[in-house]
Amino acid sequence: MTADQSVRAVPTAVLERTLFEVKRVIVGQDPMVERMIVGLLARGHVLLEGVPGVAKTLAVRTLADTFGGTFSRLQFTPDLMPADIVGTQVWRSSAERFDTELGPIFANLVLADEINRAPAKVQSALLEAMAERQVSIGGTTYPVPVPFLVLATQNPIETEGVYALPEAQRDRFLLKVDVDHAEELDELAILHRMSVAPPRAHQVLTVDELVALQSETDQVFVHPAIAQYIVQLVMATRHPHRFGLQLAEVLEYGVSARGTLGLVVAARALAMLRGRDYVLPHDVADLAGDVLAHRLVLSFDAVAEGVDPRSIIGSILRVVPRPRVAPEDDEIAGVAA
Repeated sequence: MTADQSVRAVPTAVLERTLFEVKRVIVGQDPMVERMIVGLLARGHVLLEGVPGVAKTLAVRTLADTFGGTFSRLQFTPDLMPADIVGTQVWRSSAERFDTELGPIFANLVLADEINRAPAKVQSALLEAMAERQVSIGGTTYPVPVPFLVLATQNPIETEGVYALPEAQRDRFLLKVDVDHAEELDELAILHRMSVAPPRAHQVLTVDELVALQSETDQVFVHPAIAQYIVQLVMATRHPHRFGLQLAEVLEYGVSARGTLGLVVAARALAMLRGRDYVLPHDVADLAGDVLAHRLVLSFDAVAEGVDPRSIIGSILRVVPRPRVAPEDDEIAGVAA
């Protein structure tokens, strides 16, 4: 199979239309938009972190507009209760029985706005839905819809009334995307586009088409050398001394096995989005910070000194050599050179 045949084999047209529709509304946040679609293709939850007013919530709403699934927004507050999101049992006096009322978590795309404002009980209920794809109400489990994706936002600069996400829940997010302010020209485009009659994305996908795209993403080829590269990146977070990195005083724990699997599925999705049915080392390197950094557990001193986990992943990327595809695999590598 040639590179051109590989490109034609993947459904690039519908993904390009999806990107186009989202970018009609969202200006200057291309990495965030790309990562959200990666999460959608990889069936992985996405955490968006950024200061207020950088279009995090608008981006999630816009992505929901591009496919015909159900959408719900959960505004997390300190007084939120688990039943407010998963549902509860309601007594029907006329029928003399309890009926189950399912909560807003039962949607294809769930926006968990300001997720770090909710207390531990709510986080636990959300974690079950994220991890097990089901919810327990009154001793009965209810599966969430297929597909199911949580896109959460949090504000990193406000600390009052905020609950830090536990490591177990951070690990359940496939990607953590840092969202910054737009550049000057993008800001001007935002002013012109959004100040009067803001545009809205059109639907370009159905739920069935999205599920089919997710299944095709599972078939994207990962070369054994690239798989080994992914494992080495993860091993470098657990045993940095083996790679000549002096990180013993910075890292308490490295990335879990969930991070290894997450980097594989995310790289497959990114390759699909970029019009290929095979993964390149560049795909892995591009996603390493978003997939691995939030899974690192820093030491107390590192947290006190404000060490950025992404800088650690950057150091690892510099010392772990990227694989080169053997000459007989040039056809698979395509235009990698």
